[in-house]
Amino acid sequence: MSVGKTTLAKALGELDQFKDHSVFTERSKYLRDLGIPLNTDSTLNGQFVFLSERASELLHPNIITDRTIWDVCSFTLGAKSISDFDKRTFVEAAMMLRNQYDLVIYVSPRGVSMEDNGVRETDPQYRRKIDEVIQLSLAEYPPTKLIKVEGDTNERIATILQNL
Repeated sequence: MSVGKTTLAKALGELDQFKDHSVFTERSKYLRDLGIPLNTDSTLNGQFVFLSERASELLHPNIITDRTIWDVCSFTLGAKSISDFDKRTFVEAAMMLRNQYDLVIYVSPRGVSMEDNGVRETDPQYRRKIDEVIQLSLAEYPPTKLIKVEGDTNERIATILQNL
């Protein structure tokens, strides 16, 4: 949360190398306004809505998105109202989509201050927990190709372009 994924996705979408890509950005505010609980208050139904958005993005060729199934699963695993059985079953089902991503970019929160956008959780401990779960999920369910980035947007883009 609050690591610059949306900024990075939009910046990549502006590069000549990605001119044939569609950029999709996460819609938490819109979904929250529909009454879907977020973060630790999330429900199983709500997480299926988030997952369906990620799945629908994968129907398009050449996408850049600021959210993946790994994000959705991490928030599912962090939700208080979802049983352990339902969490595990959800993750197993969601991860069936993982090989549809050509590339996944992990954006490190190291050195990035949290910003309050009025939607996301601002608790740094919760942010660390979600980040740990994302990293564990990437190890347990590895994507086809993973690039890890940190630094400012320009440093991140340079790392990505060097590793393509």
